Amino acid sequence: MLTVESDCAGSHGKIGWEQVTNGVIRWLSENSNPLVFLLWGKYAEKKRPLIDESRHRVIVSAHPSPLSAHRGFFGSRPFSKINNALTELGNSPIDWHTK
Repeated sequence: MLTVESDCAGSHGKIGWEQVTNGVIRWLSENSNPLVFLLWGKYAEKKRPLIDESRHRVIVSAHPSPLSAHRGFFGSRPFSKINNALTELGNSPIDWHTK
């Protein structure tokens, strides 16, 4: 989902966002130069089959929300992993400290 009601996880789960996000992920996987996909949380991880992992990199970790961050997000170093994957793909790493 791309939106949610405050303090109500999954509240917009049945309004059509899945069709939008699935379509975008499929299109990017099929039509773009190699990318790094970051899938935060179990729900996002279900999108993994939409990604051609022979071309792209996929990083999976717990969601950073207060409800689940303690289950594996803290210390998972997703931004370092993204930069490593970008470098593997021949791209420049991202300077995460820019404003």
